[in-house]
Amino acid sequence: MCRMFAHQPQSNYGSQTRSIRIHGHSTSIRLENTFWSTLEDIAAREGTSVGQFVNTLHDEVLDRHGSVRNLASLLRCSCLLYAAQSAEMKTSTPVLIAAE
Repeated sequence: MCRMFAHQPQSNYGSQTRSIRIHGHSTSIRLENTFWSTLEDIAAREGTSVGQFVNTLHDEVLDRHGSVRNLASLLRCSCLLYAAQSAEMKTSTPVLIAAE
């Protein structure tokens, strides 16, 4: 079981700190490279930059919950949800409707 995880490149779980502006305030976010890569995929899919995606997500969480307690954790969990939904879409069988 662990072989699958242990054989991944160490660069996947190496971390990187990036600076992002949220409403004019600069903040540093440290995430593993795999999460940054996933955020880049999400942003590209949305037709935006990572910074703009993070700002939009931050604003939506503020509107819904009133605060963002841990931005890095929110981003990691968002990446996991995105990966799960992507995997589900790949494995789901399309429903065919027979023509009458």
